[in-house]
Amino acid sequence: MAEYDLRITAAAAKELDALPRKKDRQAVVVRIRALAEEPRPPGCVKLSGVEGLYRVRQGPYRIVYTIEDDRLVVIVIRVADRKEAYGKGRRSRSLQRTRSFGPRR
Repeated sequence: MAEYDLRITAAAAKELDALPRKKDRQAVVVRIRALAEEPRPPGCVKLSGVEGLYRVRQGPYRIVYTIEDDRLVVIVIRVADRKEAYGKGRRSRSLQRTRSFGPRR
């Protein structure tokens, strides 16, 4: 399987930086980087009600992302505590402002 390019929205990057514990941030980063090799890992869930959104768990946090199989791109849209990850008004995030998520391994 080809490796996917990882992108992250500006809002998701800000949420990632705001995670309170360094250990949690590092675990979420590892989980996001793993999406480059397997964008649909065991335990990922396709979100209902929204076209093409998936989520994976990392401890108490949820990583919400979309997959563009034709371009081999994974775009992380949201990184949030499970209580806040699915709030109303958060689904219309712009995918136009994304940046690369670190160097490839």
